[in-house]
Amino acid sequence: MEFDEYQKKAKKYDLFDDLVADNLADPSFSEKVLGLVGEAGETADKVKKIIRDKKGVATEEDKDAIKKELGDVLWYVANISRRLGFFLSDVAETNINKLESRYQRNKLHGAGDER
Repeated sequence: MEFDEYQKKAKKYDLFDDLVADNLADPSFSEKVLGLVGEAGETADKVKKIIRDKKGVATEEDKDAIKKELGDVLWYVANISRRLGFFLSDVAETNINKLESRYQRNKLHGAGDER
């Protein structure tokens, strides 16, 4: 599935009004950001438990559970992007361009957004 197709389909499950966010404190927007953080935390927690309880060895069931959490992360990213007026494909392309620039300048390591 293509990013923009996913984004259009994911919109169906957004329970708030379909508005582009110009007030980031609006509950319909901040709910998405908080959801993203929560789902990323759930993903990290699953990985932590595999490391702690299984010495890092993930079963197919574990991987499937992580995939489902990543899907939730993707849903929030898609809807946050949509509310900001971005196509998900543009977000992905911007990220690859940023990473390629860092790669070309040997700046993948380090800290800071503008490295």
